Amino acid sequence: MPKIILLIYSFVGNFFLVYMTVYAAFLFFSVISGALKLNKEKKKRIYESRIHHECCVPVSVIVPAHNEEITVLDTVKSLLCLDYRLYEIIVVNDGSCDNTAEVLVNSFNMTEIKRPVVKKIKCRNERRIYGANVNGIPITLAVKEKGGKADALNMGINLSEFPYVICMDADSVLQRDSVKQIVTPVLEDESVAAVGGLVRISNGAVLKNGEVVDYNIPWNPVVGMQILEYDRSFMASRIFLDKFNGNLIISGAFGLFKKDIVIAAGGYDCETVGEDMELVLKIHSFCRTNKISYSVKYAPEAVCWSQCPSDIKGFAIQRRRWFYGLFQCLHKHRHIFMAKGFGVIGYISYLYYLLYEFLAPYIEIAGIITIITGCFINVVNLPFMIAFMAIYIAFGAILTITSFFSRIYLKNIYISFSDIVKAVVFCICESFFFRFIHLFIRAFAFIGYRKKKKQWGCIERKKNGKAA
Repeated sequence: MPKIILLIYSFVGNFFLVYMTVYAAFLFFSVISGALKLNKEKKKRIYESRIHHECCVPVSVIVPAHNEEITVLDTVKSLLCLDYRLYEIIVVNDGSCDNTAEVLVNSFNMTEIKRPVVKKIKCRNERRIYGANVNGIPITLAVKEKGGKADALNMGINLSEFPYVICMDADSVLQRDSVKQIVTPVLEDESVAAVGGLVRISNGAVLKNGEVVDYNIPWNPVVGMQILEYDRSFMASRIFLDKFNGNLIISGAFGLFKKDIVIAAGGYDCETVGEDMELVLKIHSFCRTNKISYSVKYAPEAVCWSQCPSDIKGFAIQRRRWFYGLFQCLHKHRHIFMAKGFGVIGYISYLYYLLYEFLAPYIEIAGIITIITGCFINVVNLPFMIAFMAIYIAFGAILTITSFFSRIYLKNIYISFSDIVKAVVFCICESFFFRFIHLFIRAFAFIGYRKKKKQWGCIERKKNGKAA
């Protein structure tokens, strides 16, 4: 066996082991850190004690919609039930081909109004604007030319009257106290430029007036494994990076932004499918370049319930879109990487998303190929590699189930014995099988995707938070 081949395999093997060990360590410290923080906040009741009933931040809630006639009415009705005093609702109908606009107009007796739109952020033209006032809460509906989700959000920002905007999805439902919780960081520090909330999967949950009245984990394995994945993701990296002002993502399903910062930074990028991440990166870059004191926070008590795909096809479409958007954002803002003026953002956050989010599928597939070929030419200690992989996967499964049950315990959520069994089963399946499906979906995300990159990312909808 040529010495050079042995050296190459030795280097690749050592790199792969270090790569996986570092990732496992990061997950471990992130999950433990997240659980401890949530437990501490539960004991002290930080959020309940810090928000005074007379203290609130005026907020504009923006709901971009495209062909959402099934869910948009329930979404707006849930927003009308928010436990908050001063807010407006703005729905932007982005070139829908269904009855999205008609459903809202008829349900709330909306009337067409003549209202000039000052376009502080560039967006497509409006066709009609409707208005109504329901129980003292202004509702605005803008019907505009189709321009994509980012363009619809920009229109909503242009229409907004208040200094802070909440951007969400038309299929999402905000928990009754979610706005009160997401504005808490702003009340504590006026330099906060953006706040991300916690997104939980609504498939299997029954919500009424912004409150969960029934909750169970569906037996659908695709949905069940995503529930566990979401809990691990939001408890791990987001809480951990929040300590260092290092979060690069605020989910498009639920985020609060300081309007003047968003406008100054240029608003949402209509050429990027990952417009939510791109805006956060843009805020980091704009504020640091212009030496503006700011922070991007995460509010784990601010909960938004959102539907997820219920089959592999829908899951693949969604994750390909997310992965392509990640690539676009990292490429567009590559100047941040290891840049002196960006601190943790450039040295840790960007590096994490580059190595363990974007390059991860290619590194892991290369590692698998190396192990397989190494076995054939007898340069790999197969028993050691099998043992290492088994321990690594089992370790990931334990962290996933820890994240899930920590959330259940800390939020005083009751789940049945059947749900406990499902959680454990799905956790094992997610670690041993589902992650590899996800791996290959991301690895081949670029094939045939560019021609569809400006389309709305849609999944099949069903009322009451249950995907078909």
